[in-house]
Parts: sequence; C-alpha cells; structure tokens
Amino acid sequence: MEGILPLFKPKGMTSHDCVFKLRKILKTRKIGHTGTLDPDVTGVLPICIGRATKVAEYITDAGKSYEAEVTIGFSTTTEDATGELVEEKRIERPIKRKEILDVLNRLTGTIQQTPPMYSAVKVKGKRLYEYARQGIVVDRPTREVQIYSMELMDEEELFSGDQIRFHIRVSCSKGTYIRTLAVMIGEEFGYPAHMSKLIRTKSASITLKDCFTFEEIENTMREDKIQDILYPIEMALSHLPKYELNDTLAEKVKNGAVLPAPAFCENIDGPINMMTHGMTIALYIKHPQKQGLIKPVKVLRNE
Repeated sequence: MEGILPLFKPKGMTSHDCVFKLRKILKTRKIGHTGTLDPDVTGVLPICIGRATKVAEYITDAGKSYEAEVTIGFSTTTEDATGELVEEKRIERPIKRKEILDVLNRLTGTIQQTPPMYSAVKVKGKRLYEYARQGIVVDRPTREVQIYSMELMDEEELFSGDQIRFHIRVSCSKGTYIRTLAVMIGEEFGYPAHMSKLIRTKSASITLKDCFTFEEIENTMREDKIQDILYPIEMALSHLPKYELNDTLAEKVKNGAVLPAPAFCENIDGPINMMTHGMTIALYIKHPQKQGLIKPVKVLRNE
C-alpha cells in the first residue's frame, strides 16, 4: 500500500488522532500526516502511506488555502472559538465593505506574525501550548509569512451589530496562522477579534473535492479497493519544478549521483522533482558546496 490518501478531517479530532484511526482501518503502521490541524478545524489533510511518507514534508511546505469566519468584538486566549474570553469591546459603528476590503489588501503579501501561545511552535525545546497550559507566557519568535491572496466571501455592503462576523478565503504559505490573521484584521479596525470557524480547502494540489471521509475509506477498504483512492506520490509533488530524465540519467539518479545542474535551476531554491516515464525517482537540490551541481535529498525509487 503506497500513496497519498486525501482525508477530509472531521471536527473534534487532532491530526494525530486521524493517523491513529487510519492505522487501524488500513492495517498498516507506515502512515504520516502532512501538517497539524487543530481539533476544531475541518478539511483537507493529506495522509502519506508507505513510501509516500518520505515526501510528507514537501506537502507540508507547499501552500495552503482556507475559508475562515472572522469575529470582531472579542478576543480569546487561543485566538479561536475554543479559548476563554480575553477582551470584549462593543462595535460602535457599522463597518463598510470597502473598509474590510482595504484591510484585507493591506494584509496581503509578506507580513510578520507572532505565533499564538496555544500553538505547536517550539521554544527552548517545548511546544508553546505546553507553556500556555502551565500559565507561562514566553517570548515568541516573530516570522515572515506570505499571504498570496485574501478575499471577502460575503456580499453585504454594510456589516453592523455589537459583534461583526464575515468570511474570508485565504491562500498562504506554510507557517501561517489564520487565527492570528483574524486577530490582526481586528487590530486594523481597533477591536479585539478571533477566528470563529476554519476549514482548510487546499493543501499542495489536493482540494476538498478530492477528499474522502473515514466512512468512505472504511467502505473502500472492505471492498479491497483502497489503492483506487490513493493518489500517486507524483500528484503530491506536482507543485515542484520537474526535470525529465532519459533512461541513462535515471539510473544515475537512482544511485544518488551528483549531477550538473540543468539551466532552469538557476532561479530555483527548493527541491526539484526528478522524473522519468511519469514517475518520481528522487528529489534533488542545488549542491550547497559545489556550484553548478545538484545533489539528492530523497531517493524514492532505486529499483
């Protein structure tokens, strides 16, 4: 059994819970997820099985898309709906659609984010949520993330009430916290805010329409057709630049040879998908010490 299982993660389960359950359903231990989703978050969670576990990090590093509900008017300890109330402030005036669009535009591009205390980011060897559960606040590293696009999904021209809610669609880089983005949106208006709902709609090239529920996976397993719903490793790596190999070069790649860098690699910083006959053989990167050469970081097929 080998490939990428596009799971629709249900509410109430951690990513690790999903892996644990799938190990029982699929009767295999070589399974890994491709990035943590909080228990209250639903949506796309690609699961790597067999040899595909070798490329999980590259799916994790790919861009993601989300649909979120932002609530302006109060903030929480976790920056989402599960946390305790921190600050509340009544909305004093209606907010115009154009004002929201202007804020979303200002927060699109390269922005600085400080991860929330209730997150899996490590500081001094411990997860931030471990400090948070002990009531300890520590300095958190601010980091750059990319917001590729952000759009308002609601059609209203005016948003009013003691609290205001609206929905956004976000495409972003690895490491972006949508709940922190919701807080930042509120700050632009001068109000506390939090992310009240979230669904991940895309991870790498896998979208919601590609995903299967646990029930569908169990039914497929009973019918002995599980391989039919697994995507090949190549789909999970489709966002990477490709280098098509002839048979002679493919044999060298299978043996982990260092190779001259193809011309198109000049402006590429990340991994290159080395392929032959539609199959990924290995992932290569620019050689860190030898200019003009590329070297393997993962050899997936050497037979």
